[in-house]
Amino acid sequence: MLRSCAARLRPLLVAHGRPGGARLTSTFCSEEVTQKDHALPNPSWSKDLRLLFDQFMKKCEDGSWERLPSYSRHSVQRFQNFTKAFFSGSIPVKEEQISQAKFFPRSFDDGLGFEYAMFWSKDEKRIVCLFQGGLYLQGIPGFLHGGALVTLIDTTLGMHAILAGGAVMTANLSINFKRPMPLCSVGVINTQLDKIEGRKLFVSCNIQSVDEKTIYTEGTGLFIKLEPGKTLV
Repeated sequence: MLRSCAARLRPLLVAHGRPGGARLTSTFCSEEVTQKDHALPNPSWSKDLRLLFDQFMKKCEDGSWERLPSYSRHSVQRFQNFTKAFFSGSIPVKEEQISQAKFFPRSFDDGLGFEYAMFWSKDEKRIVCLFQGGLYLQGIPGFLHGGALVTLIDTTLGMHAILAGGAVMTANLSINFKRPMPLCSVGVINTQLDKIEGRKLFVSCNIQSVDEKTIYTEGTGLFIKLEPGKTLV
């Protein structure tokens, strides 16, 4: 089954930084982040997810891999910097609304939605996302909703595009569902940057089981690098 998601005006601007430091660098400004880092284990994580997380944290010790922090909110300052860079006229959202807004994949209580942690290898130029789909992400009884998997694919591919090219927007996603994925099971997303053509970044991935014997989903994405000073609307 093939799904194509046409260009959406939803920038993929997830704060990312370097582990071990108090100050994290976002896409548009440097500011101290005091929010909860959701890319760390919590009581809802299964044994398999914790084991995989510990394995990749071990890989981070020599600097070959890096864990990417993840937060549920963007600050008003980041919102102001973004609108200044990419909007010349009126903006679609008020600042007071931004202060209440949450990053969609991080808007559920622990264990009910998306539980995930991303690891980035600069040398291998790929992201590995370890995840667990919670009870509120059900599609057909007992299995994860396809849209939930697409959300996590978009988020992971988008982060790869951000690390490769800076601020980007999703232009197209093509998703191939291979097998249904059981609810609350653990999956692994592996990404790769296929090519860059000007402002276009082509990234692909698959979702597989922990034992690497089952491919649940494959996806490709086209992301467009944003140009400061060129308005979005």
